[in-house]
Amino acid sequence: MKLLYKIDRLHRQAIHNKWMRYFTVFTRVALAAGFIPSGMVKIMGERFTSLSNNHPMGHYLEALSHTGYYYTFIGIAQVTAAILLLIPRTALLGVLLYFPIILNICILSLAVRFDGSLVSSPLMVMACLYLLCWYYDRLKYILPFKQPVAIINEPAPMAISNKFPAKFFAGAFAAVALLVLTIVTVFDIKPRNTMQDCTAQCPNSKNPQACMAFCDCIHNEGQPLDRALEEYHKAIDR
Repeated sequence: MKLLYKIDRLHRQAIHNKWMRYFTVFTRVALAAGFIPSGMVKIMGERFTSLSNNHPMGHYLEALSHTGYYYTFIGIAQVTAAILLLIPRTALLGVLLYFPIILNICILSLAVRFDGSLVSSPLMVMACLYLLCWYYDRLKYILPFKQPVAIINEPAPMAISNKFPAKFFAGAFAAVALLVLTIVTVFDIKPRNTMQDCTAQCPNSKNPQACMAFCDCIHNEGQPLDRALEEYHKAIDR
């Protein structure tokens, strides 16, 4: 119970801080801006990117664009989540709709090593998690934890604080930097968006010839990413 008391107290302090409120508004607007353009493209029935069909993400997006009203539905869901986020009274509903969509995009981007959203989608997932924490006072009643009576009762009013939360922003900056650094360095090779971009990474790779063969398998032959990676790693291990 002591942990719940501490979480509740920290949450109350956060939501009554002027700078944290500004940051929350910025986060909501930034997330909405990330979904409205991509959602409108889907609603209008246009292809989301100009990636070649041979690219792993290009395979997926080409197939997705031919799914009829399902493609349109995804766009409507994205735009709806964005609009709900922009309205303070519906922001929680917006983030609850937004989170599973962006989590799916994040996993997809990591799975196919897509440069277009390899960094942005995990950051958007982090932003959604922050908003879910911001609305903890509304979500805590559906969590599988028994709330102490003192927490359930209406707390005393708290004045708005003007103190700049330096520790929070320093921690947030460190978390973002660590996430970006991890994503940038975790993959030994990526298909990139074009053949030219793919081959540009070969001179600094462990096996330049194997890298060139990998790029050829992806962009010219249209081989699956898993197969191209398997051949690349076999060549390195020889």
